[in-house]
Amino acid sequence: MIRALALIDGEHYAPVVRDALAELPYDFVAAFLVGGTEKLRDGADYGVPVVADLDDALLELEPELVLDLSDEPVLGPRERLALASRVLARGIAYAGPDFRFDAPRFEPFPLPSLSVIGTGKRVGKTAVVGYLARLFAADRDVVVVSMGRGGPQEPVVAEVEPTVQSLLELSRAGGHAASDYLETAAAAGVVTIGCRRCGGGLAGAPGTSNVAEGAARAVERSPDLVVFDGSGAAIPPVATGGRVLVVGGDQEPQVAAGYLNAYRILISDLVVVTNPAGDSLHRAIRDVRAEVPIVGVTLRPRPLGPVEGRRVAYFTCAPESAHAALAAPLRDEHGAEVVHVSGNLAQREALRAELAQVDAEVYLVELKAAAIDVVAEAAAERGVEIVLADNEVVPLPGERDLDAELRELVPLAVAS
Repeated sequence: MIRALALIDGEHYAPVVRDALAELPYDFVAAFLVGGTEKLRDGADYGVPVVADLDDALLELEPELVLDLSDEPVLGPRERLALASRVLARGIAYAGPDFRFDAPRFEPFPLPSLSVIGTGKRVGKTAVVGYLARLFAADRDVVVVSMGRGGPQEPVVAEVEPTVQSLLELSRAGGHAASDYLETAAAAGVVTIGCRRCGGGLAGAPGTSNVAEGAARAVERSPDLVVFDGSGAAIPPVATGGRVLVVGGDQEPQVAAGYLNAYRILISDLVVVTNPAGDSLHRAIRDVRAEVPIVGVTLRPRPLGPVEGRRVAYFTCAPESAHAALAAPLRDEHGAEVVHVSGNLAQREALRAELAQVDAEVYLVELKAAAIDVVAEAAAERGVEIVLADNEVVPLPGERDLDAELRELVPLAVAS
């Protein structure tokens, strides 16, 4: 039978719990009392040992499953998911009478490796991947394996930086020309392998993916370091030596550090918070894992071509509330005359209507969503120059040294 550890509470009468443990089809190695006192009695007999520390018991007793036999008011939904995150981080399944969470499975990988994962879509994960790749590519051979919802059917190796023309050709042939691997190849200038996935579980396991095949393509190249890029909140199914978690600064703390995002915090070695509004996210993350390093950064547009002295329309996925802040560095640092900022890259109909009204010499565009099939096509029709834009990661004053924190991960990457 499956080795199991039971979670019990003092709101249940001990004989009821003892009989339940005897009836259920598991080999219960111990029980952990999660709280509650109403029906506790001295000398209560649960038929199995009661452990004092859950984490120690998971490590020492090696159960295959933690079975939650507690209930309200001792454990509500939030508390249960916090416990589930702790259990899953040990690679152990967590279940109750009508639910079950299985820990994502990570396949072994033979080369030094890191992964970058996120707590959601458009939190700045791909920008952090590009930053990390450029940092290590200065003195290493780096390959990025990128997993996306619009990735290719078979893994594709991008050995040269894509051009707008090559992206247009890919789009016209029916491919997704704004996939994350193409964005990374354009912005970081490293070899990038594009993969796909469909679906994502609450703990980040993809429903299907071809990342294993992409990983094999990376091994064939024998690089010094392989960086695996997650997709939204889905985690690459590869056992990397270290993980960087990217949290969006606009996420509510109870979302970014709650539910099964707590699991993501527990399995990561560094947390990067993009565009934080105060320190509430830092506090929420530390409530989950006090010792994890956290670095707050801002994201700024970085044109990958000259825009100085040009009338520029900038196309992004950022909300309208961020548009003024995004236009400022384009104007102040890159000398552009910003005549328009659009946040409609992911809204094709609104984007087309907007483009009909825009008068600019240059379309500056993030390589996301409808960047190629709508914006670049419109530019080609009108003879407007198009320039791709990266999201540049800039550490905030008073935060940890991001480069130093990333370099601290190298021993972990090698140890994998």
